Amino acid sequence: MAFKISISVALKPFSLLILFTAFSSYVFGQEADSSNQLPFHISHLKKLDSLELVNKREGTFVTGIPDISSDPINGFGYGAEGSITFNGKKSDPFFNYTPYLTKIDVTLFNTSRNQREFKVAIDKPYIFKTKWRLRGEAAYEINPNLLYFGITGQTLNPLSKLSQSNQIPLPVYPSDDYSGYANSLNGPYKQYNTYTKEEYILNISGEYSLLDSRMRVLAGAELAHLNITPVNDSLARIETDKNNKNLLGVGKSTITILQLGVVYDTRDFEPDPSRGIFTEFTNEFSSKALGSNYNMDKVFAQFKWYRKLFPKTFKKMVFASRFGMGYTFGQAPFFEYQDEWSSEGSIEGLGGANTLRGYKQSRFLDRGMYFFNAELRTRFAGFKFLQQDIALSGVPFFDAGSVFNKFQDNFQSNRIRYSEGVGLRVAWNLSTILRFDYAISKEDHQFFFVFQQAF
Repeated sequence: MAFKISISVALKPFSLLILFTAFSSYVFGQEADSSNQLPFHISHLKKLDSLELVNKREGTFVTGIPDISSDPINGFGYGAEGSITFNGKKSDPFFNYTPYLTKIDVTLFNTSRNQREFKVAIDKPYIFKTKWRLRGEAAYEINPNLLYFGITGQTLNPLSKLSQSNQIPLPVYPSDDYSGYANSLNGPYKQYNTYTKEEYILNISGEYSLLDSRMRVLAGAELAHLNITPVNDSLARIETDKNNKNLLGVGKSTITILQLGVVYDTRDFEPDPSRGIFTEFTNEFSSKALGSNYNMDKVFAQFKWYRKLFPKTFKKMVFASRFGMGYTFGQAPFFEYQDEWSSEGSIEGLGGANTLRGYKQSRFLDRGMYFFNAELRTRFAGFKFLQQDIALSGVPFFDAGSVFNKFQDNFQSNRIRYSEGVGLRVAWNLSTILRFDYAISKEDHQFFFVFQQAF
């Protein structure tokens, strides 16, 4: 019953977006025409790979599965995650150049340890056949299992040293194995690194295409209301750092952000590219004059590169790589250090499912962070199942990254952390990607099941 009540409360701020989404399902899905003539020129680099075009379905379809998971932090999870995709017809002028006419994503999730999430998002390229692209997202989440290890480069210390680096005399654990470290925090110290975050967030952005759709300029706005609370007030790392005046953001916060950015993008198929590059630079500005509780400025840049290898031997083998770097200026709350805004969705901290997969989410934290990822995506099977197009790929991967306060601290080998692993990708009707990753690092090993590629 508590779960149902929480979700009903969470729905209220999102009613307008939900109504807009329902309207979009009807209107935006009807934009196909029979002229097959583009209203403006689009670079041939943006045209879908022949393999994708052959398999791209017409019309509207739903892809979704039960979201079932288990991990030692959040417990057993259950819910649903899926998409409504509007592809239009082959005669539509944009059919060969976009992954979809409109896509709506919905997530509803709960766990045995009281993590709850509701999210709805919409993406509409070339809205009303113009050069504009609309993206919007509304979400509610409460998670009492988040981890905090500090807010400086000190978080790069191994776990065996972290237990000795604060005023509270933690039990000393001599190893750097995460499960052993967590198990050593018994009694009053059990939730020393744990805190609760409750968040309502609304984000909307528009992008305008230039240079035959290879470049986009974007502007957006974000409104978020958060409540950060320690699980154990007296014996919690986050509370200790707040009392020592080393930490902002504990308690209730309202964040109002204006966003600007520029993107150069030659990828052929955004959900699962075979070739091309993607590079972007974004800036987020927040001020008390805008109704925010903090004055801060954040910059982020990333570069992605995709190259098809041995096309005569393999049906689809793609080398994919990414480098990203961000920095937060001003008096920012700690949770903004671990959030980098990209036009394709936020990147949440160094560690976890999308950056350094062998380490816990936001394991390393400071004003600045950078990361590198490389994957070899090799398709080994493709078939139809219940009239659905399914393609399977094996993906070995390598991740690296670090955090910093001063730029001169960057790229010192003893500060860089690494992880590696192997994954499976299931391409469902091309535009929906199911990702299964198993990652290993020197202190942890993790399994992830996520919708969409890591990058």
